[in-house]
Amino acid sequence: MRAGLAFLVVAYCLSQFFRAFLAVLAPVLRDELGVTTGDLAIASGLWFTLFALMQLPVGWALDTIGPRRTAAVLFTFGAVGGCAVFAMAQGPGAIIVAMGMIGIGCSPVLMSTYYIFARTFSVAVFGTLAGVTIGISSLGNLLSAAPLAWAVDGFGWRETLWAVAAFTLLIALGIGAFARDPDKPEGEAKGSFLELLRIRALWPILAGMFICYAPMAGIRGLWISPYLADRLGASLEQIGTATLAMGLAMVAGNFFYGPVDKIFGSRKWPVIGGNLMVAALCLLLFITPPGTLSMAIIIFALIGFFGASFPAIMAHGRTFLPSHLTGRGVSLMNLFGMGGAGVMQFASGPTHGNLSETIGAEAAYGILFAIFAAAILLGLAAYVFSRERSD
Repeated sequence: MRAGLAFLVVAYCLSQFFRAFLAVLAPVLRDELGVTTGDLAIASGLWFTLFALMQLPVGWALDTIGPRRTAAVLFTFGAVGGCAVFAMAQGPGAIIVAMGMIGIGCSPVLMSTYYIFARTFSVAVFGTLAGVTIGISSLGNLLSAAPLAWAVDGFGWRETLWAVAAFTLLIALGIGAFARDPDKPEGEAKGSFLELLRIRALWPILAGMFICYAPMAGIRGLWISPYLADRLGASLEQIGTATLAMGLAMVAGNFFYGPVDKIFGSRKWPVIGGNLMVAALCLLLFITPPGTLSMAIIIFALIGFFGASFPAIMAHGRTFLPSHLTGRGVSLMNLFGMGGAGVMQFASGPTHGNLSETIGAEAAYGILFAIFAAAILLGLAAYVFSRERSD
């Protein structure tokens, strides 16, 4: 079980890498393939959207087939195949298709890990394990920053993607060989997603999942790179440093939010407080844009830290899930989290493009971050009505 979990954690590390690496590859893809920021927004949005939609069949598969085969098969054909398509891309269309394939491939990895945790450990430690898993896996965010920029600069982006594809295949084979399916409780055949949606306590939590992850994912996965390049003239190396700083802050934030209920005696209020900070920082980028690269890096790092509330909201929702619907339950919450990120990515590209034509590219970034802030506040307005449940 330990070896299988280790391979699943590394696979989720790759998932974090894939959702964020476009921010660093953007300049070279633009120069060599003519890929625009709008194309990248579509590609990133498709990654999140297909990832989210796959949570429905993934949830069923976890409860019916088990995590080992679910994760190994999808990760092999989706993630490895998508890497190969990306490495051979000759234009924006292939990049978009590749990102969609990779999103499908990565869709079962974290939920397979959470499924094993939920079936093996008590509810009281689920949040800590969830936070530690994402914290460790956030190393993928770090690898998609400065190290990726160095590899692309030294070996070329196609060669780098082929190397990533080979490593991804190795991890997929490891999941198939070493992961173990936990024992199933009674009642699997009687449950459904509709049964989960009838649990009213989950509704405000799902609203929080839909909104609170999206701005951080969008900024780190795409918008930090063109913002720093267009507003502050940052080079590829400087962008790599900035994304690395934000990635490190996200790692720290995940470790902080994991056991947050034990620190503050609440899962709900630290999530609200942290995301209010993210909204305030996004408004700061709108009202008083940073004049230096170092100040911008600090702001983005703080957004990464306070926005890493995903494991805390997931643990909050986990307390309301019946045991026979564990797989479907965690997948449903993940659907809302990734779905929100996908919707925001799809909307952010055209929004920024239209604003750029009317008020200029630099001013458009400020409006975009203000929209992020407004979305967070709307999500928190629903999440504040959630109730807490003791373990």
